[in-house]
Amino acid sequence: MDLQLTGKRAVITGASRGIGAACAESLAAEGADVVLLGRHRDTLDTVAQRLAPHGHRVLSIVADTTDDTSIRAAIDRTVADLGGVDILINAAATPAGPDGARPVTELVDDDLRAEVETKVLGYLRTSRAVAPHMIESGWGRIINISGLGARQAGSMFGSIRNVAVAAMTRNLADELGPAGINVTVVHPGYAVTERMPGLIAGYAARHGLSEGEAVAALTAGISIGRMVTAAEIADVVTFLASPRSVSMTGDAVVVSGGSRGAIYY
Repeated sequence: MDLQLTGKRAVITGASRGIGAACAESLAAEGADVVLLGRHRDTLDTVAQRLAPHGHRVLSIVADTTDDTSIRAAIDRTVADLGGVDILINAAATPAGPDGARPVTELVDDDLRAEVETKVLGYLRTSRAVAPHMIESGWGRIINISGLGARQAGSMFGSIRNVAVAAMTRNLADELGPAGINVTVVHPGYAVTERMPGLIAGYAARHGLSEGEAVAALTAGISIGRMVTAAEIADVVTFLASPRSVSMTGDAVVVSGGSRGAIYY
């Protein structure tokens, strides 16, 4: 299937590693021009080098989604260099992990403020910056990377931030849909990224398990019996970023490998 992405201009936040970097590579492989946003020049340049063989335009911009001025400047540069923005992938957030739950008596207000500032307001800032350009062109795709915390209890702040992202997605979809802009939210589960070996080792140490036992515990609730990879998540995101996804907007797409026993209807 031709995803019709050749020549589309995609901005990816959190593009220096993990799911964001995988999405950038997948989009570039499908023919899109890619703008990498992140806070660290060295890691952005590493990803840019990885994308170079695909032969399309790659732009690396150091930007911080907690700073509205920084984001607006990054989008202004994107439009100046590439002529517009067609796709936005919001993936810049503090990663969640196992053992994220704390008793309510130990929760700290500033920790929630940081989660909202980075993930919820960060996604809003980038969406707000690209929306006028997408409206002007009459087409666009915004995909917000959230997480299963939106559907599962266990981490108070993780659930709050991810539910908020899902609510923002629906509001954006309803507002921007008449302008030809689709907005979706993707809920990954545990994913194999650069940081997963360290998370597994830490989980094993905290629970007195071998690393093999820790993996078994973390994957026990996954229908396919293993964690999905960042590249597999990026495959779904790339479809959502394409014109082929025109019938999908406002709703959540779960890319977790399946949650055992859960029924959503």
